[in-house]
Amino acid sequence: MDMSNTPQDSILKYKQICLHLNMTAEFESYKGIHPGKVIARLLDKRNISQRPFALALPEHPQTFNAILKGKRSLNTPLSLKIEKALDLEEGSLMTLQVHYDIKQERLRTQGPGPNLPKVLFWDVDITKIDWEKSYKFVIKRIYERGDKNEQEIVNRYYGTDKVNEVIAGRPLTETGNLVFMPHALR
Repeated sequence: MDMSNTPQDSILKYKQICLHLNMTAEFESYKGIHPGKVIARLLDKRNISQRPFALALPEHPQTFNAILKGKRSLNTPLSLKIEKALDLEEGSLMTLQVHYDIKQERLRTQGPGPNLPKVLFWDVDITKIDWEKSYKFVIKRIYERGDKNEQEIVNRYYGTDKVNEVIAGRPLTETGNLVFMPHALR
């Protein structure tokens, strides 16, 4: 008799899938954040002290602390140890490290956001815009008030899929801009 399809096995498999989906959704929101900050948050949520945890890995507490503060990159061997100790999906922390590195490289080469005229953001401090979190606001603003060149800049920066997601179903003017609707900006 095959015991792999018992109700307990099905429940366990379901719980594992749910845990994976929760972790995937949680880690998706952490993209671009240094993995050390995520680890620090996880340790804090679980009431685990940093120094004893570092020593249990084993890792030098000073090195571990530098990683948690985002002053040092996470390496693969250490990430595997941490993932095992915290029961995280293998590779999840290195994935975060890669996304963080990509974000840092983008900031280094492109600056903090798309190269758009400040006049389009007259009502906000452009230096304080979080270009990733505020992508809907930025895309709507450019498609309402920007020209074709500025729309192309936004398309390159965010990607056409993300832009299309934001402007889908919204009325356009003859020039291809969104119809300005002040109540929709909220």
